[in-house]
Amino acid sequence: MSAPLETQKDLENLQRKPLKEEIFDVLHEQIIAGKVQPGEWLRQEDIATQLGVSMTPVREALDLLVSVGLAERVPYRGVRVPQPANEDIVESYAMRLLLEAAGARAAALNREQAQVEELKRILSRTKGLLSLEDMSVLRQLSRQFHRSVVAMGGNNMLDRLYEMVMNAFPDWMLYEYLFRHSDLLESSLSDEYREHMALVEAIEAGDTDLAEGMAIAHIRQLGEDLVKFLGISHEVLEAKARVLSASFSPEE
Repeated sequence: MSAPLETQKDLENLQRKPLKEEIFDVLHEQIIAGKVQPGEWLRQEDIATQLGVSMTPVREALDLLVSVGLAERVPYRGVRVPQPANEDIVESYAMRLLLEAAGARAAALNREQAQVEELKRILSRTKGLLSLEDMSVLRQLSRQFHRSVVAMGGNNMLDRLYEMVMNAFPDWMLYEYLFRHSDLLESSLSDEYREHMALVEAIEAGDTDLAEGMAIAHIRQLGEDLVKFLGISHEVLEAKARVLSASFSPEE
């Protein structure tokens, strides 16, 4: 890990949560800010030395990074920031289209008001997060929002499959791009908030078709971000989405 952590600031924050979570937050922010690059190794010894902590909470923090897709563990070598191939990005996008459409429809069908209110609470925490310093927190809240929508459907198998797909989707790379292009930041995040709120309103109304449509529109917008920010081919994205959708659709 070549980029030094902002040790003084980080250590001041290592008192409010379990240590592994604080270290996770420090590393999460570093990755979103682009201070640790795709393919770069996260060395336990270096991190422990820089933060003045023992190896155990660092190892636990790295496990948390792996669990949310911000790092990958390579057998016999260690942990590094993933560098997903374009093919993997395209496949994870297509799977999100499929699974989030199903999840939103199920959420609208099976919603409970307490769950809807929880979605609104998550969104209320994201509304004012429009600065570069908010990127890592916003990413975590966005992931919590999407996973909560899918969980509302009450299908444990869908939950597990969605988590695997979500971990493969490079949302952190999109936030990192926004971190480096602050001129795009406020409009992009405002659009994201409106899309999320429209989805919540459709779920609360029990409108399964609208909820599904809102989910698809939101993920398609993420697809446009993949094209603009990461240079993924629009044609390839759409072709993969069509093939996958046809594979899971009943024959006429």
